[in-house]
Amino acid sequence: MQQQMQQNQSGQQGIMSQPPTIVTGKDQFYISDMLSWNLLAMKKAHFFAQQCMDPEIKTALEQCGQMHQRHYEKIISHLQNPNQPSQSQLQ
Repeated sequence: MQQQMQQNQSGQQGIMSQPPTIVTGKDQFYISDMLSWNLLAMKKAHFFAQQCMDPEIKTALEQCGQMHQRHYEKIISHLQNPNQPSQSQLQ
């Protein structure tokens, strides 16, 4: 307990080298939230890009939406193939 308090006070937390072998209920809720947040951000960026008249802002909103779409798809790919290394790790 004291060691954990010292880690929190110093701002250093342990970094996992590998994901855990089980997913808890709390983990499932967080994953669900991450998917929802990225999907909502993607939809909002797309909607506002369609409403925008300024081409620079429209482009920035489209890029933002694409970024959130990539994040969403990356999370899904991790969930579908949890034991396989991703393409970026193979290269």
